[in-house]
Amino acid sequence: MMADMSDVNGTKKLLRTRDGRIVAGVCSGIGEYLGIDPYMVRLAFALISVFGGFGLLLYLAAWVVVPEEGEPASIAEKLIKKNP
Repeated sequence: MMADMSDVNGTKKLLRTRDGRIVAGVCSGIGEYLGIDPYMVRLAFALISVFGGFGLLLYLAAWVVVPEEGEPASIAEKLIKKNP
């Protein structure tokens, strides 16, 4: 596991990863955080999209809210700080 993912005062931090990403690194980040294969997370998003319609919406929300590996803040945090 990467050092950025795990040691923030002994707790794990959810980040969008750069390694193993296909689009934005959401699924690979969730997979690494949970300790599961990112393809299982991708499958879950696909099934939620097909059967409930919310998978794509959840993915986009995670893309905006979860910070990227190596970045200090998420896209949402940057927008909020830019427009106080």
